[in-house]
Amino acid sequence: MTIEERVEALEKETQKLRDIVAIMNLKGKYFRCLDSKDWDGLAATLSPNIRTSYSNGKLTFHGVQEAVEYFKKNMPPEMISMHMGHTPEITILSETEATARWYLQDNLIFTQDSPYAGVGIQGGAFYTDRYEKIDGQWRIAETGYIRIYEESFKRPATRMTANMHEKSRKKNNIQQRKGDFHGKRHETCTG
Repeated sequence: MTIEERVEALEKETQKLRDIVAIMNLKGKYFRCLDSKDWDGLAATLSPNIRTSYSNGKLTFHGVQEAVEYFKKNMPPEMISMHMGHTPEITILSETEATARWYLQDNLIFTQDSPYAGVGIQGGAFYTDRYEKIDGQWRIAETGYIRIYEESFKRPATRMTANMHEKSRKKNNIQQRKGDFHGKRHETCTG
């Protein structure tokens, strides 16, 4: 193998690693935007021709608008969600196409303002994604999951001390404030 061939092989391998990191960041942004209800940010993670298959194929959507509108309607501020994607298995198929599997752990909490107040849902699933690179940026072209398990339960009476979706805190989202937690003063940042 010549030096030029080695350099070319190294450049290809380096680009593959950059693509893997970019896809990991993309999926991280997808989960963050979903849970923070940043619908424009979520839309930016999706390919214009996105196809979804959530909940074992029960929830399928075609196109960015249809997918994002579903989340807007079904994930109101009264629902706090936390989606965590773990252990990605990413395969780069070409310069513009990749696939991945992710382990999902999710939790949902319904606040006092929700018709489902006091209910919690948690579960695990396997996500399968297909990605495409459009104008140099990776986007999610297909996404969906198959549930490992899901359970709902009655949450014990607890005092919620933070909720980024709470209306009174929205305008102060980035502003630092003083707080009291179990009798101890501390600094918190709601952003």
